[in-house]
Amino acid sequence: MERPTFDPTQAISIERLGLEGDGLAGPVRAPFTLPGEVVRGVLDGGTLRVGEILAPSPDRTAPVCRHFGTCGGCALQHASDAFLANWKRDAVGRALAARGLSAELRSTLTSPPRSRRRATFAGHRTRKTVAIGFRARRSDAVIDVVECPLVRPELLAAKPVLTELTGLGAGRGGTIRLGVTSGPAGLDIDVGGAKPLEADLGARLAALAEASDLARLTWNGETAALRRPPFQRFGAAHVTPPPGAFLQATAEGEAALTGAARAAVGDARRIADLVAQAQARAFLIDRGESGGVRRLRLGRLGAAGDGDAGRADRPPAPARRAAEIDGNRLELLARRRRIGRAV
Repeated sequence: MERPTFDPTQAISIERLGLEGDGLAGPVRAPFTLPGEVVRGVLDGGTLRVGEILAPSPDRTAPVCRHFGTCGGCALQHASDAFLANWKRDAVGRALAARGLSAELRSTLTSPPRSRRRATFAGHRTRKTVAIGFRARRSDAVIDVVECPLVRPELLAAKPVLTELTGLGAGRGGTIRLGVTSGPAGLDIDVGGAKPLEADLGARLAALAEASDLARLTWNGETAALRRPPFQRFGAAHVTPPPGAFLQATAEGEAALTGAARAAVGDARRIADLVAQAQARAFLIDRGESGGVRRLRLGRLGAAGDGDAGRADRPPAPARRAAEIDGNRLELLARRRRIGRAV
């Protein structure tokens, strides 16, 4: 591809947003801009480092986080909520249209601030310090975050224990992964890419989990401490997902998806769920509470990101389970990361 030619003194107009949220003007990519804006800056390869916004969009708003622009977690905090909701909806419509498909698109539902119940932090250790945060934009560097308007407060409040875990698990100059999930039983921390779990380290981790009141601490896929099951509520059931299993980022998002699924299914007597996530279980339980399920037995349905979906108040049974819904037998055949078919 030819390098775009560009006069740095020339103003350009942003035409649209790319799928990653960057403004596009022909072959030029301009991060942190919006359609219709007129900007000027310095071209670095195919990316414009915007130095001046000559004509801002009416949809431009002030970012709510001090780390925006350096932290790679967010790309569009400078856009209004209304613009962002419409852009996401239109992106889905364009993707369907490109494949000759059409569907009724509902309005975008946005979870409230500080409602994200899970996040994956990076823990980076230097010779003297430890940084806990997120990767910088298009970089392996770690931004030590002191605030995040997306996650629940208890996730950020866990920085002291995450700092200790990084000191124990990362070599000098190394970075480990810290998956943190909040639930009714407390925090569930899943550490990856760390030093091997040996006897002395295991004892220190167990003591740290006790002192920090963690529900569960997992180290490189092994349970280092299980003080109580880190369950999630799916309807009337308490389900303990395995470490690192997929979970809808917010409870509000889970409720919206469950409601949309119930509305789409209506009074159907046979249902096939092909997604293999914990939310399949949430939907069935929720429908049961509405009076439609005569009997429901929970089992391992398979969770995205892991072969097991979890357990309901007891260790998982064999991967094949059955649920009787409205008198019809619905067999949920779990394979790794997918559900088979309903018969």
